[in-house]
Amino acid sequence: MNPSYLVVSPDEKFVYAVNELHGCGDEQGAVSAFHFDAASGALTFINKVSSVGEDPCYVSLSSDGHNLFVANYSSGSLSALAVQADGSLSGTVETLIHLGHGPNPVRQKSAHVHMVFPAPDHNFLFATDLGEDRVYAYRCELGNQAFPLHPAEPPFTSVTAGAGPRHMAFGPDGRFVYLIEEMGEAIVVFKRDGARLNSIQTVRLADKEWPGDTGAAALHLSPDGKFLYASNRANANELVIYSVDPQAGTLMPVGHQSSLGVKPRDFCIDPTGKFLVAANQDSDNVVIFKRDLEAGTLTPTGKPVEVGSPVCVQGVPVP
Repeated sequence: MNPSYLVVSPDEKFVYAVNELHGCGDEQGAVSAFHFDAASGALTFINKVSSVGEDPCYVSLSSDGHNLFVANYSSGSLSALAVQADGSLSGTVETLIHLGHGPNPVRQKSAHVHMVFPAPDHNFLFATDLGEDRVYAYRCELGNQAFPLHPAEPPFTSVTAGAGPRHMAFGPDGRFVYLIEEMGEAIVVFKRDGARLNSIQTVRLADKEWPGDTGAAALHLSPDGKFLYASNRANANELVIYSVDPQAGTLMPVGHQSSLGVKPRDFCIDPTGKFLVAANQDSDNVVIFKRDLEAGTLTPTGKPVEVGSPVCVQGVPVP
């Protein structure tokens, strides 16, 4: 099944998980739907449908909950699926394919869509393409479940060649966008005007040179928007902390915190903002950190929790 990324519906009744499979034989890239009991945390399988692509690695929901958007990494495509009233998925209604490539002959031979995420105003869906070094923008047509996406103007924003854009985060009011570059190991700050992204700052993740592979991964803003956190994998294995200028949107380094594991592929900040939970994929553990709400710093709370190959963490308020 390989559920590598998941999303919880706004009403917290359903959970959707991509099945990051490569399309060999009967093992096809897909998305699974589950009923979710927020009180007990129990999941009940509903159904599974094809993502119409290989290695789906990200999933998000439209604001009206009628469409599920999926990034198919190896196929370089994104798909829109229809969501029914009972939470089930009825299948793919639209698939958009990227055809370009980047300068890195190993990592960028073809397009690799890594994230699909609606802007806070819900008028646009942005898609990062690691293979093309582009961030695509699509206009969302809410209420049109069959064909909800259309190329925006401009249709994409280019980043530094070979940087490999991975994940994005939007500031609280949507004016500023933060992009983490997996291969460039940097965060780019954009000022947003509709679909247009204008770069205003680039900051490096590592504060020193690490031998061998590193690989930037996830980034998330604190609930109050005052701090941005990013994970850097492999030899670095750390969480990087920045404060956010509320007016300019720019970043100021605060510090670095070991993830206390290997390959922190993802993390989340709980809805209260008091805790950060990091998923260390290659050391099979999840680590909980307490957040200082004023300084943004992180302090481990105790012994790591053993979990096999954790790759995605989502926080849900306790009823």
